[in-house]
Amino acid sequence: MKLNYSRLIAATSAPLLLGVPLGCSAATEDLGDGFLHHGVAVPVSSPRGIIATVDGQGRNVVLLWLFDQRGGYGLLMLDAETGKSEEFPMPFPSGGYCVYSSVLSSDNKLYTFYNRHFTEFDPVKRAFTFTQRTAEGRVALSMTEDDNGVIWTATNPRSDVVSFNPKTRELREYPEVNRESWPQSQSSIAADDAGWVYFGVGNAAAQIVAFDPRTGTGKGMLPEDERVTGTGTVYRDLDGRVYGRIGYSTEDGWYRFYRGQGEKIGKHPVIRRKPIITANQGLFHRDFPDGKRIKTCDLVERLLVIEDPKSGETKEHHFDYASEGAPIMSVAAAPDGTVCGATAAPMHFFRYDPKRDELVNRPCYRQWNTLARQGDRFFAGCYSRGSLLEWDPSQPWVATEPGNPNSNPLLLTECAPTIIRPSQLLAHPDGKTLVLTGITGYGRVGAGLLFWDRETRTPMALQHTDVLANHATVGIAALPGGKLLGGTGIDPKAPGENMPQVAELYLMDMATKRVEWREAVLPGVIAYRELLAAPDGLVYGIIVPARFFVFDPAQRKVIHEEDLGPAFGAAVGQQGSRAFVVGPDKTVYVLLAKGIVRVEPGTFRATMVAPSPVPIATGGDILDGRIYFASTSHLYSYRLPE
Repeated sequence: MKLNYSRLIAATSAPLLLGVPLGCSAATEDLGDGFLHHGVAVPVSSPRGIIATVDGQGRNVVLLWLFDQRGGYGLLMLDAETGKSEEFPMPFPSGGYCVYSSVLSSDNKLYTFYNRHFTEFDPVKRAFTFTQRTAEGRVALSMTEDDNGVIWTATNPRSDVVSFNPKTRELREYPEVNRESWPQSQSSIAADDAGWVYFGVGNAAAQIVAFDPRTGTGKGMLPEDERVTGTGTVYRDLDGRVYGRIGYSTEDGWYRFYRGQGEKIGKHPVIRRKPIITANQGLFHRDFPDGKRIKTCDLVERLLVIEDPKSGETKEHHFDYASEGAPIMSVAAAPDGTVCGATAAPMHFFRYDPKRDELVNRPCYRQWNTLARQGDRFFAGCYSRGSLLEWDPSQPWVATEPGNPNSNPLLLTECAPTIIRPSQLLAHPDGKTLVLTGITGYGRVGAGLLFWDRETRTPMALQHTDVLANHATVGIAALPGGKLLGGTGIDPKAPGENMPQVAELYLMDMATKRVEWREAVLPGVIAYRELLAAPDGLVYGIIVPARFFVFDPAQRKVIHEEDLGPAFGAAVGQQGSRAFVVGPDKTVYVLLAKGIVRVEPGTFRATMVAPSPVPIATGGDILDGRIYFASTSHLYSYRLPE
C-alpha cells in the first residue's frame, strides 16, 4: 500500500541532490548503563499530498500533509509569496496511520480520512473545522466529490462507505457494503450525475462496486468469472457517466456505469475526466487559481519554488517545519567500520561513523528492508520491486540508477512479483551466495526465493510453486552440507480452496534447489519471521510477537519453545527485523521491546542483559562491542560487558 513521494521536486534539480549527503555531527548522548543515543537518523518528514490553493485573503498557499515516525501528525501551510510556514496539528491521534488520499472540494475545503477519523481543513479560516470518529475504517485509499458537493470514500479494509455533506455538516456511515474474506483496497472512487457512487476493489479478486445512497446498499458489477487478481479502477467522465476496468493494461476491457447499471463497451478511446482535485498520497496539485504553479516543494531541502508561466519568473523560498524524523527500517554494520541503515517515507540511507561521531543521510533507491554484509560489500533487499543492491563503501557514492553500471550502490537485479517486500537477506557462509526472502504483492499468495551468485553475477528466482505452493518464505538460515532451512508465512484468509492454514519449516538442498523435507512443526503459526543458524549447530527462531523456539535440524524437531513477551516485550518489528545478534564470544542476543536478552546455550534460558531506556523497535547489529538498534527514528547502541 505504501508508496513514496518523499521528494516531489522538479526533474531538473533532482539529479543535483541525489548524491549529496545530509546531516552532520551526531552529538551522541550518554544515557547511562552502557546506552548511547546517537540521534535522529533522517530528521525529515514525508509529504502525503501537496495542494496549491488560496487562503481567506486570496493569497496563494500550499497545503501539505505531514508524515514522520509518529504517522500523519499535521498539516503544513506555506505562503507562496513569502515562504512563511504554519503548522496545524491533526485534531485526532494518528494511531500510526497517515493520509493515503485526500480531496480539495469545489468550495476550497481539504478532506482526508484515516484511523477512523474524517476531517475537514478550511484554508480560509486556517483551521480544522470538522472532525468526527467513525465506527470502522482504517484509511481512505481514494476520495471524491459528487455533483452536489458531498464527499465520499470507501475505507480499507472492509469497504465501509463514508459520506460528508458540507452544507448540512452530516457524516454518514454505511458498513461493509461489499463483503470479502480478505482485506479490501479501494483504488478509486467516482460518482455519476445521478448520485450513484462506484469504487474499485482489490487485490485478491478485482471488483467494481456500485453503491446506492438511497438504500445504503452496494452490489458488485463484475461477474465472478471476470474477476482476476488485481484491482478495479473507475473515473467520472464529463458525460456524467462513470467508466471502469480491471487494472490499467486492458485497452478493450472498459465498462460504462450509470444509475447502478453497467455495460461492457470494449474500447474507450476518448477519456474526459471531470476535474476533481484528488488522488492517493501522491496528490500533487501544482496550479494556483491565478495561473502560477508550484515548481518545487521539497521537505528534505525545505525548499519551495513558485513559477509564473506567463512571465517565466520563479521565486525560491526556504521554509522550516517540525519533524521527529523518518521511521528506521533497518540497521546493520558495514564493512568500513560504520553502522548503516535506511528509512521509509522518505526513503533515505544513513551512515553513522562511531569514530567521528558523525551521522549523515542521503536519498536512496527504494526502501531498504533488509541488510547483510558479505566480505567487503554491503547488500540491501528493497521494497517494492524485490530489488537487490550492492554497495562498496570504499568507493564514492553514486546514486543508484537502473542500467548504470557505475552506480554505487549498484542495482544487481529485481525479482518482482516473485518477491515484492523482502524480509530476510542471507549472506551465505560460502562467501559468494546471497539469498533473499519475502512476500509478494497485495492480493497474491505465495512468494519465492531469489539467489544471487556473486562469482557469475547471475540471479536465480524460484517461484513459490518451486518451493512450497501458496507459502512465502520469510525466514532463512544456512546449515552445514549445503542445506537451507526455510520458514514460511501464509495468509489464512486467502481466497481459494486448499489454501495453507499453518506455516511450515522446510529443508532445501542448495545445489539442486529441491525441498527435501517440510513440516508444520508448531501449531497456529502464521509466519516464521526470522531464523538464525546459532553457533551451537541449532536454529533459533522468532514468531510474532515474541514466541522463541529452537529447532534441531538433525532431529528435525523443535526442542525448545517459550513466549518471551510477558517478561521482555515483543520482538523487534519492521519488515527485515534482525532480532538476533551474535556477539564476538558466540553469545546469542535477542532484541525485544523492553531490552537486550541473552540466550543461555544448552538450557536456552532467556535473561535480561540490559533493560533499554527506550522501546527497541528495529533490530540491528554488533560493531566493536556495541549492539546498535533503533527506536522509531532514533539510533541507539549498548556496550556489551567485557
